[in-house]
Amino acid sequence: MKKTGFTTRALNVPFAKQDPHKALQMPLYESVAYEFDSAEQIEANFKGDYIAHVYSRTSSPTVEYFELKMKALTNSNGVVAMNSGMTAISTTILAICKAGDNIISGHRLFGHSYALFKQSFAEFGLETRFSDFDSEIEIESLIDDKTRAIYFETVTNPQLEIADIALLSRIAKKHQLLLIADSTITPPNVFQANKFGVNLEVISTTKYISGGATSFGGALVDHGNYNWELNPNISSYTKKFKQNAFIAKIRKNIYRNTGGGMAPQTARYQIQGLDILELRVEKCYQNCMALGDYLNSNAAIKQVDYPGLEGDKGYSLAKKYFNGVPGTIMSFDLESKEACFVFMNKLQIIRRATNLNDNKSLIIHPHSTIYAEFTEDERAKAGIRDTMLRLSVGIENVEDLIEDIELALK
Repeated sequence: MKKTGFTTRALNVPFAKQDPHKALQMPLYESVAYEFDSAEQIEANFKGDYIAHVYSRTSSPTVEYFELKMKALTNSNGVVAMNSGMTAISTTILAICKAGDNIISGHRLFGHSYALFKQSFAEFGLETRFSDFDSEIEIESLIDDKTRAIYFETVTNPQLEIADIALLSRIAKKHQLLLIADSTITPPNVFQANKFGVNLEVISTTKYISGGATSFGGALVDHGNYNWELNPNISSYTKKFKQNAFIAKIRKNIYRNTGGGMAPQTARYQIQGLDILELRVEKCYQNCMALGDYLNSNAAIKQVDYPGLEGDKGYSLAKKYFNGVPGTIMSFDLESKEACFVFMNKLQIIRRATNLNDNKSLIIHPHSTIYAEFTEDERAKAGIRDTMLRLSVGIENVEDLIEDIELALK
């Protein structure tokens, strides 16, 4: 079959097994348990010699199909579906690290990811060393024999800064480290991570992939391009599972034992979300471009950040890594926090809410919400200003969004 476009591929990923009724949509399997033909067969399953669904906390046909679609659309080695993006992050780090190990990340992380690394993991002896990702010297100075990975966000939220992935990949390969990308902001129709040396992706599928805020979910994507014998916490799985060692540890240890699996009801929503992902992203992107032009022309707006716009500091990297489509959230500044609140309260179409990549446009003041528990010094290091607003751009008619902003600024 010839190479097809993203949406065509999304609509034509085959089921793992043929449906007896030849359904065009994957059925929703809500069963908790699955029967085996014999005692010998179920024994073989638990030993890992016979692959089948046994208990829906670890796998189900509906979740399996979501994973197969994600695997096809990311051109990856394997995908494990999770109950949230944060579960995907925590499960990944717990699989590759033990107490005393460390990872390297940037200062400008999404607030809850930063809190996970700085607070929660630290209590269990897992260290995160934060670096300026523009400085190769600084990153390399933090690496030692206990460093397991470099972790980055493809586009930071809400600062909208883009890491030079080629630089991070070069450092990771030089020191035989994993390169882990949170690619939530840049879905697989605009970012093919394995082309740029990324080994693992973690994705909050709650965002773009759910199809418009229908459900919570996460995905862990293994691109099959890392030698797992180099990681002492995975290497024992390599003899039996070879390139699938990481996925095997996830399924047989962390994922199974901590209970972070995706529900089949969620998977059904997200399967349908993948079918229209490319269409939604394109519409939101076109809205971003029109809104960027409008905001840049309005004297009340002090600063606009969207790497899809020419002149933005991240524009060249957005073209290099994401075909010029660096997600569909943007930020802009007003003259003060008070002005931000007055503006938000006047909006009629854009909603005051904290999610991203809903079908509806959503706005939030990050300084007083997501980063409310941070010190002023931590906010400053993260690039969070009290004059900044984050706008997640939806699929509304852009003329209506512009008018809504225009009226709220008066």
